[in-house]
This record gives sequence, structure tokens and C-alpha cells, in this order.
Amino acid sequence: MDQRPRLSDVAARVGVSPASVSLVLRGAPGPSAETRERVLAAAAELGYRADRTASLLARRRRHLLGVMLDVRNPFHAELVEELHVEADRSGYEVVLSTLTRNRDEDGAIETLLDFRCEALILLGPDADSSSLDKLAEQVPCVVVGRMERDAQVDVVRSADDVGVDAALDHLIGLGHSRIAFVDGGSGAVAQARRRGYRRAMRRAGLSARVLRGDHTEEGGVRAGKELLTDRPTAVMASNDRLAVGVMDAFLRAGVDVPGEVSVVGYDDSTLARLAHIDLTSVNQDAAGQARNAVRAAVSRLDGGRAQRSEFVLVPHLVVRGSTSAPVSRT
Repeated sequence: MDQRPRLSDVAARVGVSPASVSLVLRGAPGPSAETRERVLAAAAELGYRADRTASLLARRRRHLLGVMLDVRNPFHAELVEELHVEADRSGYEVVLSTLTRNRDEDGAIETLLDFRCEALILLGPDADSSSLDKLAEQVPCVVVGRMERDAQVDVVRSADDVGVDAALDHLIGLGHSRIAFVDGGSGAVAQARRRGYRRAMRRAGLSARVLRGDHTEEGGVRAGKELLTDRPTAVMASNDRLAVGVMDAFLRAGVDVPGEVSVVGYDDSTLARLAHIDLTSVNQDAAGQARNAVRAAVSRLDGGRAQRSEFVLVPHLVVRGSTSAPVSRT
């Protein structure tokens, strides 16, 4: 049985109506300063907390933004933190639905629809354009992190070609010419970064070498072990998790980073900033992506915007201790 104190309990303690208590707790005008003080004191004494779910259900609109994310992705965690900040500023709540080993995108999205979220913000989805288009017919959708031109969804993304170019320009500028790339798998974001790597290497007149990977540290470890048999002087990974896996494989094999091999990641996640990792990585401006994603959703819901929008942010390279000039091998 639910024994939590209710609004009526606070009202009875103070000797005012529940409506007056509600006004005080919402910060609305009406009650006197003395009444406000007594209500807040009673609420604290009773341990009263507003039932957010009941409050939302009582409104004509739910003001819920559904966010799909990969729980294993540290960059998604940063985005979610910023999304919460922006949503709160706009008067919205955030509902999270995660991808896991046993839960795919369809299942995560279905959960958000079951919660009757007013709009969806999808972080790095792999769904094809047709599936996104069908989803957008049900509810406004914002896709974060990837290019999407065919579906009627709003897009917020980083210019991946610029980010990849910055990373490779840095390595080439240091004197590297044998630069391998650890692929991030079959997803749309990984494909864009792989294309950017191949294009940049062709432009520089260098031979491309792409190793199969995924989006995990384990994938990076496998690629790192493969690289040990024909070692390049530098490695760029499709994301920070892969880069950390590559560095782990090198460390266990006694290969010094950056003394023998330089390593660059992508996302500039919390992993990259750890002192013992100190990974050079491409920063995608998590706060900027979150801000524009929430604004895109709210402008449809509150402003009535119907036309599709796209926000492209310019990434920048953060140079740390995992890269240096190549050392001549004798």
C-alpha cells in the first residue's frame, strides 16, 4: 500500500485547501508569504514530493521528449545530460529508452511511443530512411549524429568529413603516411566516417587501410592485435571506444603509444579525457547538439513548425598525448 504523503496531507497539516498548497508548490501567485512558509515547512516535515507522472497526466499535453540512446556509448551519456538541461529550460521532461545487447532500436522506440512522448530524439540511429519516415508520420522526430536527407525528420549532426579531415591533417602534419583506420561497423555514422577517411587519404595520395571493427572496446582490441603483424605508424578509430581498445592491445603487446604508434579517436568522450588514456580525439560539441535537438523538437510542438530542418555543427580536434611524430624504424 502506498503510504507516501499526499497533497491533502500537507493541506490538512497547515489548515488550508489542497488548491492553495498546489499554488505554493508550483510557485504560482495567490497565497500570502506566511502561508507559503507554512506550506513549505509542512511539506518538508512530511517528506512530501509531487507526483510528476500524475501531474503530467492531468495536463492536456504530456510535455515528454523521448530519447533513444545506446547505454554503452559514453558520448550518448554526455548528450543525454545536456538534453536534460535543455529540456528543463523549455519546460519538458525527458524519457530515456536504451539499446542493450538484447534490445534493438525497434524495441527502444516502441517503449517511447508507449509512454506517449510528444517527440522523439534518436541518438545515432541505424534505421533506414523508410523506417524513419514512417516513424515521423506518427510523431515528430529528431535524428542526432548522422546525415539523413530522405526521411522527413529533423537532423542535428556534426560535419563528420570535417572531423575526419582534421584528425588526418594532424597526423599527416606530424609526418605520418602509414595511417590505418579501424571501422565502426555498418551503421550510418560509421559509414560516413569510413568514407571520410578513404576520401582524405586519396586526396593526400596515401594508401588506405581499413580494419573491420564495431563500436566497442572489444572490436578495438581485435583490430589492435591484427595491426601488430604489420604495424602502421598511426591509427585512427571511428570512435573513442575503439581507440581505447586499440591502445589496450598495443599496451599488452609492449607497443608504446605514441612512441611507436599514434592513436586518434572520435567523439572526445569522457574516456578520451582520462589522464592514463589522454586520447587525441575529435570533439563534436555535445552541448550544441543537445541544444539544437531540443529546439528542433520544441519548435515543432510549441511553434507549429512543419518544414524539415538540419543543423550541422563544425567539430574540432582536441590534441592530447596519444599522438606524436613517427619514429624512424631501424
